Amino acid sequence: ATGLALGVVAAGSIYGSIQRVRHREVLWIPAILLGLCGVVVAPIGRILTTQVSPTFLLVSFSLLSVAIAARMLWQSIRQPEQSVVVRVAHGTHEAEPLLCRFSETQKFDWRFRCIAGLTVGGVLAGLLSGFFGVGGGFLIVPFFNQLNSVSMRNAVATSLVIIAAISSSGFVAHILTQTIEWQQLTMLSLGSIGGMLLGSVVARWIAGVHLQRIFAITIVVMAALMIVK
Repeated sequence: ATGLALGVVAAGSIYGSIQRVRHREVLWIPAILLGLCGVVVAPIGRILTTQVSPTFLLVSFSLLSVAIAARMLWQSIRQPEQSVVVRVAHGTHEAEPLLCRFSETQKFDWRFRCIAGLTVGGVLAGLLSGFFGVGGGFLIVPFFNQLNSVSMRNAVATSLVIIAAISSSGFVAHILTQTIEWQQLTMLSLGSIGGMLLGSVVARWIAGVHLQRIFAITIVVMAALMIVK
């Protein structure tokens, strides 16, 4: 299931990346740094998956998802002013950046703390993506939200490029070692692309804290369904 999921996520995120690149929403320096680190580490996570039980994978993934979602939800409720940057389309307000800084012309400003943070984030995203068979968006989007003052649209667009690279790397590692149900992969991938289309349209009408809360609540619901099953 985790190997198949990586293939589905790769297909959907590649399609979504193409659309976001066309709209110039991708922050390329963070995308390249996190993507390269993730691509290198994802196969390692894929190998580690074979060393643990399916129950451990399911429970640990659910708990990690809930922890990340709870942090985002808490921020949107208790510190909504920090979620103002999580906005739709053409918002103008920006909060004070944390580790990464952008100039007045929106050019990326190189700083050691920022580069180090992006590198660590890429390693974690790649390891967890390969290990759990997910794209890593549940980790990368809130990571961007904490790392700097980028909008939710930029965070999602940039994460799609990173997810496409990481998922593809993990999927290649999977098909080199195990068989894959190609028909099932094709049907799920078509559904993923369709969902990407629908999500892109809906996201344009939802801004700010509401988008962050929807993202967090969705993660919690999915984690709860997996635990119940």
